[in-house]
Amino acid sequence: MAMETMGESPRSPEAKLGMRVGDLWDIQESQLSPTEKLNACFESIPVSAFPLSPSNQEVEIKSDATLAEAVKILAQHNVFSAPVVDVDACEDASWMDRYIGIVEFAGIVVWILHQSEPTSPRSPSTPSSAKAIAAAANGANFAMELEALGLGSAATTSGNFFEDLTSSELYKNTKVGDISGTFRWAPFLALEKSNSFLTMLLLLSKYKMKSVPVLDLGSGRIDNIITQSAVIHMLAECAGLHWFESWGTKKLSEVGLPLVKGNHIIKVYEDEPVLQAFKIMRKKRVGGVPVIERDSQRTVGNISLRDVQFLLNAPEIYHDYRAITVKDFLTAVRSHLEENTKAHPMLTEFVTCKEDCTIKELIQLLDQEKIHRVYVVDDEGDLQGLITLRDIISRLVHEPRGYFGDFFDGVLPLPANTRV
Repeated sequence: MAMETMGESPRSPEAKLGMRVGDLWDIQESQLSPTEKLNACFESIPVSAFPLSPSNQEVEIKSDATLAEAVKILAQHNVFSAPVVDVDACEDASWMDRYIGIVEFAGIVVWILHQSEPTSPRSPSTPSSAKAIAAAANGANFAMELEALGLGSAATTSGNFFEDLTSSELYKNTKVGDISGTFRWAPFLALEKSNSFLTMLLLLSKYKMKSVPVLDLGSGRIDNIITQSAVIHMLAECAGLHWFESWGTKKLSEVGLPLVKGNHIIKVYEDEPVLQAFKIMRKKRVGGVPVIERDSQRTVGNISLRDVQFLLNAPEIYHDYRAITVKDFLTAVRSHLEENTKAHPMLTEFVTCKEDCTIKELIQLLDQEKIHRVYVVDDEGDLQGLITLRDIISRLVHEPRGYFGDFFDGVLPLPANTRV
């Protein structure tokens, strides 16, 4: 791709943003390292400059919506998560009182799985509010209903389990607000429009946030939601710009990637129950795992927490299976997507790159395939490592000493019962 000059018209809002970074790059002091220059550039740009995400605009879920309604809203808008608005908040409430968190496809299933297990020692023993008592009672009722549906353990789940679950009264009646704080909810940390790109990039990388809401303080409402994927897309659109090329042409090893080496990658076998695979992801706090064929030890696919939406959204595709293994899950979902070409391609395939890949090539691969992770393999195809969107962003910037100050006061550390 030819190098762009500042006199050319940008091909996209993201490229225009990249050209703004280029302008700032050119005026940085020459003695600064490339990383220090990037830090300075991103510190000078407010998050209000980040292009709006069409898919996230005005998608909010009310706290009195049922799990079934929340799943439907997420599916209709082709988004994985959405902020939850407290319906009990007064009209002129601050944003901190208006929003109670973010709900995800994965979080709903993780919560369901959690209800099927014995009481966690991390759960509060004495609910401190009427809402907590109701939620605890609801959880106990849900656990009994799950047992009645046949979910004694993940290994015994039949193919019609999720059909039964999604038609059950508890699934239809349980409120989103009742289960806040019990699964993948984190403190609702948001940025103001005046906060910097550097702050946003650090939150999405070092501080492990998947998305960062940007608030309009005047209205007390969310103006934009910036995701890791959106940042990677922005970087892909900057290909050809000199500041990007100076960083993007580096080999993975030159920037310390992959962070996760092959012997530390969590794996699942294709004959394991799919719910067990999701439980492993939750327990190990990872967003996806490679699928291994037991006999040959070959990697045959990839499954991620994002894919659990198919258990709730299309439960009928599993009804012929006596037990839903990882292999059955992948097969059923692929067939479902082939028959529903308009469906969002959320199922992730096993995508790889070689060890001599450059940052630029990796970013373009992730952006083109719309995936969250790439596996690094050697010439024989053996796993050598794993690279996620977060890993790449973490190589772009670094946190200056004392940068956040008291930014996290009252927000971090996460509550003990927060499930990531």
